[in-house]
Amino acid sequence: MRIIPVPVLKDNYAYIILDEETSEAAVVDPVEPQKLMHILQHLGAKLTSVLCTHHHMDHAGGNIELIAKKPGLAVFGADARIPEINYVVKDKEEFKVGSLTVQALWTHCHTKGSVSYYVKDGNDRAVFTGDTLFLSGCGRFFEGTAADMYNSLLHILATLPVETKVYCGHEYTKANLEFALHVEPDNAHVAQKLQWCSDESVTMTVPGTIGEELLCNPFLRVNEPSLQTVTGKTDPIDVMHVLREMKNNF
Repeated sequence: MRIIPVPVLKDNYAYIILDEETSEAAVVDPVEPQKLMHILQHLGAKLTSVLCTHHHMDHAGGNIELIAKKPGLAVFGADARIPEINYVVKDKEEFKVGSLTVQALWTHCHTKGSVSYYVKDGNDRAVFTGDTLFLSGCGRFFEGTAADMYNSLLHILATLPVETKVYCGHEYTKANLEFALHVEPDNAHVAQKLQWCSDESVTMTVPGTIGEELLCNPFLRVNEPSLQTVTGKTDPIDVMHVLREMKNNF
């Protein structure tokens, strides 16, 4: 499995997932199709699938142009608001891209139809989280509650193998780490990663890993006493709610 992050728009990421065994490929949130098509052509890859994490136009807004250029693609998602969607995924449903196994995980909260895609190739693991899980952060609760985000982050994404690579929808990592250090000033893992992220030579922070997120991401650490203290709450869902409000105003 080869994964190619493609910076698009101001700070978004689209992705190409290439099965090197069959040269079959999928694209994730291809908002600027021409950029991805150029790379796919260079790779000699056969595009068969579009994986949509949610309906927001900075992620799904390129679907119409892409399907016009490449009719017959399978467009996966879990929200009728996604342009050109033709396959609605069930929670935990698996399908193939070449020899790769893709599992759709319903990770609702940012939107009611947010999906993360967990891709397996032998022992290689990756998850495409859209705007649900960012590196050292999470998305806004536009169509869900703190309980929804707690379930999506703690009960679903955090339970993936720690070596799973995390590919998120935006390059927000530095700002997220600054907030993480604000709420957990004694977290050496956060301080170290922020120092790395602040180097001018680092322009792309993806991928992270689930293991790193468990150490650095305050929204995955809502059961930690340090974050319960800073929020003044003990129930982890209440901690999640207060942390999101703090981040909104940071």
